Amino acid sequence: MENETPEEDTTQETPEVGAAEQAADLTTEETVDSGVPELTLGSTLASDVEEEDDVVKPEPIIRGKLDKHGVAMGTGRRKTAVARVRIKAGSGSLTINGVSLDDYLKVERDRQMVEAPLKATETFGKVDVWVRVNGGGTTGQTGAIVLGIARALEAYNSQFHETLSAGRFLTRDSRMVERKKFGYKKARKSFQFSKR
Repeated sequence: MENETPEEDTTQETPEVGAAEQAADLTTEETVDSGVPELTLGSTLASDVEEEDDVVKPEPIIRGKLDKHGVAMGTGRRKTAVARVRIKAGSGSLTINGVSLDDYLKVERDRQMVEAPLKATETFGKVDVWVRVNGGGTTGQTGAIVLGIARALEAYNSQFHETLSAGRFLTRDSRMVERKKFGYKKARKSFQFSKR
């Protein structure tokens, strides 16, 4: 009985090794004979790269409008503020609700934000901007004006799309005030907890 056990083990090991070698031979023969290219990582053909560059990009959606007189119009929103902006070629005046920019927005940061899309497209001082804004506070109105100016500039000249998009001027800030919940003082602020 002692002799039978080692013989059985050797006979079992030999076919397993032979099966692995046969499987390796079959896979190499199949890949060569089938004509299917082997998977190679990290190597791309120059023709593949050229084909990817030839892909046509979709046309950007222009949300502003251009009227028959050459005046570009855009609407911007932020929180509860809505700004309606008109842009036309001119001397570079910027009025908000009939008041100059410096008189309407007292904070320097807000004034710089409003001028940013004009400076990014190099139209600051070359176009007249007329803004009518209502609702919200100063921060919301500033954000609405920036989006409205960007959309109007895009309608004024469609080549400005890449610059405005890269500067994130065409992105609407969708954050709104969270609503108050029942049993709370505000949206999340609760009444003082009393353990006893």
